[in-house]
Amino acid sequence: MTITLDSLEPALSVRQVLTLERVLAGEPEVVAGASHLDRPVRWVHVAEAADVGVMLSGGEMVLTTGVLLAGDEEKQAEYVRSLHRAEAAAVVLGLGRAFPAAPAVMRRAAERCGLPMVVLHRPFPFAELTEEVQSRLVRRKFAAVSLSEAVRTELTALITAGAPLQRLLDEVARHSACPVVVTNLAHRVLGTAGERPAVDDVLRDWERIARQAGGTEGDGWIRAELGGRGERWGRIVLCGYRGDTATGRLLADRAAEALVLHRMLGGGAACSWEEQSAQSLLTDLVSGVVPARQLLPRARAAGLPVNRRTFVPLVVRDGDTARLDRLLRLLGLPGLVAELADGATAVLLSLPRDQDADALAAHFATRLRTESGPGRTVVAAADPQSAWDDVPAGLREARHVADAVADSAAVLDLPPVVRLRDVHLRGLIRLLRDDPHVQSFAERELDGLLRETDEDLLSVLRTYLATGRNKSRTAQLHHVSRPALYRRLEAIQVRLGVDLDDFEQAASVHIALLAHDAQQQ
Repeated sequence: MTITLDSLEPALSVRQVLTLERVLAGEPEVVAGASHLDRPVRWVHVAEAADVGVMLSGGEMVLTTGVLLAGDEEKQAEYVRSLHRAEAAAVVLGLGRAFPAAPAVMRRAAERCGLPMVVLHRPFPFAELTEEVQSRLVRRKFAAVSLSEAVRTELTALITAGAPLQRLLDEVARHSACPVVVTNLAHRVLGTAGERPAVDDVLRDWERIARQAGGTEGDGWIRAELGGRGERWGRIVLCGYRGDTATGRLLADRAAEALVLHRMLGGGAACSWEEQSAQSLLTDLVSGVVPARQLLPRARAAGLPVNRRTFVPLVVRDGDTARLDRLLRLLGLPGLVAELADGATAVLLSLPRDQDADALAAHFATRLRTESGPGRTVVAAADPQSAWDDVPAGLREARHVADAVADSAAVLDLPPVVRLRDVHLRGLIRLLRDDPHVQSFAERELDGLLRETDEDLLSVLRTYLATGRNKSRTAQLHHVSRPALYRRLEAIQVRLGVDLDDFEQAASVHIALLAHDAQQQ
């Protein structure tokens, strides 16, 4: 059976001890410190000595009949004060021959110290209370150790199987039954797990919350440091953990051990935790599956400025993620970088509204193409967006533009930043590529070439039309003589049954070829 925190009985507090059936038989009455009954009880101790405090280590519920305190008010007051100094959880006084009623001196001292004081009106065997509470505490400790070992075993198995960071965090969240957040030392969120609404609530004002919780553990915030060899590089936080602090700390420590091991073994992985975080966010934005408004807390927690900003969605073809991220830092441009798929990398810039977004995007693109050297690096963009809700559509438009010029960047005269208006007919065809009518049109127009799958002639046709039917440029790009090119163009015209010198027929074939290429991507 899998052990989760929900299956563990909660740590006993003074209030809960007083509700136990055996204790109720003694007719307990709280006579002081009633506002402190939620203190946890670590142990139960029977003691009559006046200097009992020196025997305690904190968290004990002390049971006494007070036989050594009767008749000496100073001893009675000092007894309570010593318990307070030892950080006892509560004192329980059995009424009888020594004290037929709660002594006023002890009651006043306990109230001043904030120490819960309980009297038992009926004779009560302390051994029964001790046995009941101790057995519950031992079961709790055993369950906590079992949970610790179960978590360690399961996380180790996941690491051995090569599971990603998110899978480990999901397992920790399942055991802790609360949101789990991993951050770097600057409080930038690298990963989250747990029920989405609860996680979003935590991330909504993450920076303030994280800094408040950074120094102390309270209100269910349990954290463990991540690092090794004397160097810290992050932390894992259990947010709003409902169990007792000791068990939560044990769970956080097991999780931290696993995450450190995961990072050490993944040193040669394709992308870091920071890159995985950005990739997850930008992929969700592009897909549109999650509404942009729901992703705003994640973006803010990931370190992206989102208040009063201009967002510039970019998609780079044949761009290295690490180089793009490094260039952003070099230029001082706040943003996120993430690899999408098929050689496309998304870049989301977040700029102050008083800056020229178009000029900065062009500067970034120019530097990138200069550093990349000769090649086909394409930087596509949508228009700058002032509203976060418009970012997903902007990223999809930039992706569409990048895809539209992917196969023709070498023969088109492209600006540093390519936008929708720069792809003209090619962009329109890509939008319509899945339409059955367009598919049928492309197959019908190109049937003579597609039937024999002559890629060489298709390539020549593609270049010839993309260069505006420039024979010299086409021959140069295909490294053939002009007579050889003429023979190939003649073969193309024969197979297709068209005259490429006729503008309308050439345009029809061009549109069909664009549709065919778009369908293959």
